[in-house]
Amino acid sequence: MAFLSAANRRFLEAVSKLLYANPFLPEMVTYERQALRGEAINEEPMWSASVSDPDRVRANTWLIMKRLTPLVRTLREALAHGSAAADETELTLYEDGLLYFFYYKHYQQLVQATFSGKARDKERWAFYRDFCDEWQLYFQIANVTLPTGHAARHTFACYYQVVRAFHHIFDQIIGSSLPAARLRAAVWQSLFTHDIRRYRRTLYGRMSEFATLITGPSGTGKELVARSIAMSRYVPFEESKLAFEEDLPGLFFPINIAALPGTLVESELFGHKRGSFTGAVQDKRGWLEACPALGAVFLDEIGDLDLAIQVKLLRVIETRSFQAVGEGSAQLHKFEGKLIAATNQNLERAIRKRSFREDLYYRLCSDQIATPSLRQQMDESPGVLADLILFMARRVAGSEGESLAAEAQAWVEAHLGAGYAWPGNYRELEQCVRNILIRKDYQPQRAPVPRREKDLFAVARLGEMTAEELLNGYCTLVYGMTGSYEETARRLGIDRRTVKARVRPGV
Repeated sequence: MAFLSAANRRFLEAVSKLLYANPFLPEMVTYERQALRGEAINEEPMWSASVSDPDRVRANTWLIMKRLTPLVRTLREALAHGSAAADETELTLYEDGLLYFFYYKHYQQLVQATFSGKARDKERWAFYRDFCDEWQLYFQIANVTLPTGHAARHTFACYYQVVRAFHHIFDQIIGSSLPAARLRAAVWQSLFTHDIRRYRRTLYGRMSEFATLITGPSGTGKELVARSIAMSRYVPFEESKLAFEEDLPGLFFPINIAALPGTLVESELFGHKRGSFTGAVQDKRGWLEACPALGAVFLDEIGDLDLAIQVKLLRVIETRSFQAVGEGSAQLHKFEGKLIAATNQNLERAIRKRSFREDLYYRLCSDQIATPSLRQQMDESPGVLADLILFMARRVAGSEGESLAAEAQAWVEAHLGAGYAWPGNYRELEQCVRNILIRKDYQPQRAPVPRREKDLFAVARLGEMTAEELLNGYCTLVYGMTGSYEETARRLGIDRRTVKARVRPGV
């Protein structure tokens, strides 16, 4: 007797692909349809906060579970009684079907336990005992050796990570456009790589070795991406304590480099010894020392980091060791967490200007994520603005969100129009919604395009302007187009403080 019929084999092959698919890519829909054939329900090709069902589980998932549940029970009985011979490929398909089955069978328990309190509260995870009993029934069958050798504890920890990762990516990275979908998929890959089988086997314990660089204009959610990655890392489960090793709130350590002077950045990052500089009245632990192995240090605006500190940071990445400010050369600390950096600057241009080290750049960009601007989203998916306004209105006004969204949408269409650039991106859109809520008005901080635009380039071509005058005029011109010091700085490849000093509004 064959272990798998042709139909069941095709079904489990599709479930196997679905199990390891990126849930934020259209490939998920393809595999659902392969599994269900004519029974598949037509759903959105990608998950997003504006189009998906509230419980985040697609209807096709439950249709697959309806067929999968009796199938894995039948296959388990066949293996237990020796009534069918299975080859290694069939046993692997059986295992993959079980992994899918176990995840969604315990999905509600996992979600409730994950977000109901502290991760080290063992009462939340008491259902792990039942999980293990059922696991033993299906995975540990007498006289049957399954090829992959999955362990209940490790799989439970992977399920916990998947629940958290989906929650943070789905809830924090909003927008139903293709650029937003690609961003969600990129963050998922940053966590699990493109090959989740390999990740599950070995890489889950090594992802801190890979720094992540997030690039994109200001206001596009780079810190949200960083937080999603930091809060979605693999955390081992301790069976003896019925708890996970770390609580999530203590795993994210953000530093905004642009908001601090260089000496303070160095102290915050590496720590300092008492008396190492004026005002250092006691020893201080920096974020690199305070960050646990399962945590992440986030360096926002890394393009503003002083060259001297870049050298020290490069050593951290290469050797995983560092010294506090004022500490002797023999005293070394270990950094075992993950490093995440972000910038709105063009670092390749900064390298050419010798304001950013090339070796540090290549150490940072082994994993790179680019956040799209709001304008990019709108250009590819014009309807996304209405979705984003609704999302933000619900967040700002709660139960009044629907009416506020309609009001804000009408105001934007009447006063800003479809061609408005939204130079402040999502941050500006949220402030626009807040302004309309309070005053039914929003005044973008836009400088007028200089009237001397033609004269500026005409005089420049004649060679009758100083470099200072040309730079001031060009900064003013670009600022008039973008309405944003940060976006102007990004386009011109210079510091935003330089832009602010050179812009001449009203010229």
